[in-house]
Amino acid sequence: MNDVQEATSPATSLSGPATCVSKVELRVSCKALLDRDTLNKSDPCVILMVQTNGQWTELDRTEVIKSNLHPVFAKVFSLDYYFEEVQKLRFEVYDIHGTHSIGTRDDDFLGGVECTLGQIVAQKKMVKPLLLKYGKYAGKSTITVHAEEISGNNGYVELSFCAKKLDDKDLFSKSDPFLEIYRINDDETEQLVHRTEVIKNNLNPVWEPFKVSLISLCSCDEERKLKCLVWDYDSRGKHDFIGEFYATFREMQKISSGNKVTWDCVNPKYKQKKRNYKNSGVVILSDLKLHRVYSFLDYIMGGCQIHFTVAIDFTASNGDPRNSCSLHYINPYQPNEYLKALIAVGEICQDYDSDKRFSALGFGARIPPNYEVSHDFAINFNPEDDECEEIQGVVEAYQNCLPKIQLYGPTNVSPIINRIAKLAAGDGNIKDASRYHILLILTDGVVTDMADTREAIVRASYQPLSIIIVGVGNADFTDMQILDGDDGVLRSPKGEPVLRDIVQFVPFRDFKTASPAALAKCVLAEVPKQVVEYYSHKAICPMCPVRDLSTPILSPLATTPTE
Repeated sequence: MNDVQEATSPATSLSGPATCVSKVELRVSCKALLDRDTLNKSDPCVILMVQTNGQWTELDRTEVIKSNLHPVFAKVFSLDYYFEEVQKLRFEVYDIHGTHSIGTRDDDFLGGVECTLGQIVAQKKMVKPLLLKYGKYAGKSTITVHAEEISGNNGYVELSFCAKKLDDKDLFSKSDPFLEIYRINDDETEQLVHRTEVIKNNLNPVWEPFKVSLISLCSCDEERKLKCLVWDYDSRGKHDFIGEFYATFREMQKISSGNKVTWDCVNPKYKQKKRNYKNSGVVILSDLKLHRVYSFLDYIMGGCQIHFTVAIDFTASNGDPRNSCSLHYINPYQPNEYLKALIAVGEICQDYDSDKRFSALGFGARIPPNYEVSHDFAINFNPEDDECEEIQGVVEAYQNCLPKIQLYGPTNVSPIINRIAKLAAGDGNIKDASRYHILLILTDGVVTDMADTREAIVRASYQPLSIIIVGVGNADFTDMQILDGDDGVLRSPKGEPVLRDIVQFVPFRDFKTASPAALAKCVLAEVPKQVVEYYSHKAICPMCPVRDLSTPILSPLATTPTE
């Protein structure tokens, strides 16, 4: 099987639980790879590894591109994406000798990089230097990973191309044509979108229909130029150029029943040299099927930031922090339950916030300087800026805060919910999908101000906000289940229902023997659906919506949200 044909093999899926949010496509390219071959350039291939239960296993690999130190791979990696999990990936680049055999010699390894799927998704385009063993840089080698969402019915177009009367480049047989489509980015760089299969010995090829996401095809801009190249395949990698043409998605949509869109396939050198030259054949778009559905990843990859806030219970029922029986006891050898829950949830959320700064609040304590009870204070004691640098900053602020406060009570959480809801309301007034809030409340008992809390949650359900409550310790949390809404619609004391279910309550003790990842997975699993529900109710598209398309299926009100 040749390298072009391998590129069209089915994308590999990373299997997971049935609660999968979406599928993500990863496209890979490299620059300035090390040259390991004496006579020729390296023949690179990228292997994608995934970590499961601490073990790295190969998920899939790209095609081999012959004699190329700046490869752009056509192979698409398809992975199931879970917002609520840390999905660790490793990309390894090898110089392949023979038929897809990975050598055991060190000089076959061109470099690798580790990251999480969440990091790639949040950045959309991740560029990282390749590292050799022991963290040594592989010269100036870099790897670029582009992430794009693809689902069975999530924002994609199905295209069918054919060609007529292509130039014959072969001496004893006809050309073996294949088509490449590149998206031209704002910085004039070119991103390979699709490479068709090779049609052997045929000047009038009909290529297989293919599906491509709208974001991948045109970056949500129907006027964006697409560069299309037709080649005659060569098994040594030295493909003969037949011709090119430029198109836009708007042009493609001119197709209608019975009518096809055609482009002259032009070789610029022939056009310049030959007076009567017209083209090197024509390429025809024979069919186009368009679908549009917005999902969680549409919003995240459109630039929506997740702002994370943690609120910690400092009431006296937690016990004296100096006592080892206290829920706030700082054990030098292992984190307490508050820290375990904070780190488990916070490490997921931090991949989706570009500035990595998180608000950290406390309630139920007497605080300096006057030691009055506060149900809404910054644990860094800076009321002007309650944010901490990364999750580690929150952990340090929590540890520094404990000796300075007096645990007291009662357990009132409505002031903090109202505060964050007000902050979220300011973001909601912007009328775009730029920021969504997650409030993590860690408490050791049933809230005292239940009526006010219900009222606050009902008000908050109209804002871009989700609330996670983790019950720490062994208290009876039965009454807290009311806030979750899983057993019925949560209502305010006056009977007004929530607009949407935004609260997830979980007792930490249910996960005491499980890994921190299990807790995070449970409490964050509903967030993607809640994000989509909010923006769908507001009829707000992702920040890079497809504009002015001729079909009404793409209008915001005509979309069908999905998890």
